[in-house]
Amino acid sequence: MKQCTLLNLGAHFDVPQGDWPALAARIDELLRGQPSLLVVGLTEALEAHAQRYAAQLIARRARDGVADDAPEAAERFQDVDVSTLELVRPRTVGVEHAALAILRQLGFEEKLRELGFNKPQIAAAVGNVIGRMAAPGSELATYNWLQNRTAVGELIGYDYEGMDLQQLYRSADRLLKHRDVLEDHLFKSAKDLFGFAETVTLYDLTNTYFEGSAFGIDKANNGKSKEKRSDCPLITLALVLDASGFPKRSQIFEGNACPRENGGQRSRHAQDHAGEP
Repeated sequence: MKQCTLLNLGAHFDVPQGDWPALAARIDELLRGQPSLLVVGLTEALEAHAQRYAAQLIARRARDGVADDAPEAAERFQDVDVSTLELVRPRTVGVEHAALAILRQLGFEEKLRELGFNKPQIAAAVGNVIGRMAAPGSELATYNWLQNRTAVGELIGYDYEGMDLQQLYRSADRLLKHRDVLEDHLFKSAKDLFGFAETVTLYDLTNTYFEGSAFGIDKANNGKSKEKRSDCPLITLALVLDASGFPKRSQIFEGNACPRENGGQRSRHAQDHAGEP
């Protein structure tokens, strides 16, 4: 008899050993598409584990091109009663697949490796970036989206349900640390990919607010809020675009830098920084 590892459950696998047989049986049922005989006796947590691990095994089979060894798999076509289909762990994949394809065309993951990111850090960074494209929100919202709503994990072969929230926060900090290098790489890659000329045509400013006191954030300052929250500390976000509308550089300024009514201050920042590489 030969032992074969189907799935590494990681260091944080905390299911009591007494529940392992029921968990394994339930995973087998899900993989074979059989009606459950044990689900009534399973706790909600154990059923969630079974659904999660079965989904990972199915995704792994699809990536590895492993065929189902059931006898009926030899037949190419099967009659299916659509009224008996059960939707389990629904995930969105369309926008995510397109976003991942573009990131890979631009060499985003390879650049992260060059910057010293390991596999979990790359997965967190990719999740953060694609989350902003597909479902914009806070890091907490992105974390919930990665765990419950998207198939990004299946696309890149990473289990986001096992990722700690702090890992996603640290990823955002790490991306910010390497912002200039990444922006330079992405802009040059897009320039080569689409063959457009490098001409800065627009320097745009906006701002956003903090609902808290923003202590420790030097650039947080009161000013004219475009979101009608001038009672809150603000920061100003700046973006340089090229002639084709592709972002070239971004910058964060003090919160009182960008009201449209204050045209002189807005113009001064544009003149001071528009020529930066």
